[in-house]
Order: sequence, then C-alpha cells, then structure tokens
Amino acid sequence: MAYREKSKILGEKEIEKIIKRLTHQILEKNLCLEEVCLVGIQRRGVFLAERIKRLISEIEGKVLPLGVIDITLYRDDLTAIGPAPQVGKTEINFDINNKIVILVDDVLFTGRTVRCALDEVIDFGRPKRIELVVLIDRGHRELPIRADFVGKNIPTSSSEIVEVRLKELDGKDEVVILEKDA
Repeated sequence: MAYREKSKILGEKEIEKIIKRLTHQILEKNLCLEEVCLVGIQRRGVFLAERIKRLISEIEGKVLPLGVIDITLYRDDLTAIGPAPQVGKTEINFDINNKIVILVDDVLFTGRTVRCALDEVIDFGRPKRIELVVLIDRGHRELPIRADFVGKNIPTSSSEIVEVRLKELDGKDEVVILEKDA
C-alpha cells in the first residue's frame, strides 16, 4: 500500500524546542538524578533518549545510564509480522532495581508498543517507577496507557500514519502525516 505526505507537523527547530522542554520537565519531576536512568525503544526512541541524555549532561553535569530495548519478541502480533522478524539489540547494562526508568519513544498510538516495553523492562528488574516520554501522542489508545511527558498531541485518523524522521536515521528532523494514496 502506497502512502503520500499529507502534511508536515514539525520541523527541526520545533523538535529541538520540544526535546529541550521535555528534558526540563523530566528534571523538574526527578530531582535526584542518581535514581534516574533512560531506556530508549528501538529505533527512534533510542535517538531521542540519547538527545535527552546529552541535554541533561549539559544542564546538570550528570551522565545518566542509557539502555536500549527492542520489543519485537514481546509483541502480541509476532506471528502476524512474518516468519523471520528483524530483531534489534536490547542492552541494559546497569541495575534498574529501585531506579526511576524514563522510557522514551517517538510516537504513542495504541499503547501496544509501550505495553511490550514495560514487560521487557520489568524482565530486567523491579524499578521504583517507570515514566514514559513520547515526542508525539496521536491518540487511538487500545490499552489504558498514557505518557507522563508529551512533546505534542496530534489528532489523526486511524488510517493516517505519523512518521517521525530523525537526523541520526533519516538525515533530517521532521514529523509528517502520511495518508493512503488514492
């Protein structure tokens, strides 16, 4: 199925401002950074988490641990995505017990990816708390999941796709809405 770009929602400067705001909100809520770690959800959530980590280091002079998770094997539709799904790396090389885990993703949609990520994080230990940061919340929840920190709420139809593009992976920073070609 082919999609075309319907509209550009955010550009590079807007994304940069949003990430700065989200970082400051995280710092305001979590005063004791010794308890905090970041975990990015593959793929774009990892790059967003790296940017937040860098900003926290610049602002506070503290380097937070950063983990990476791939939720592919935790999906409830694993058999529907094909016989040999591509599995990315999962790497949490620090103790998350009694830590505040800041889980980072690009788009919150149905909540299923976040549910998988929660299951996977808990397989690594028992955090004190898990907080969710998303760049975009587009609604259409199927599970009772909400983000603690939201960059931008974008109302969409369920047939549209919100695509986050980041320099590290896509060569540019932007958020666009795609719709099916007629």
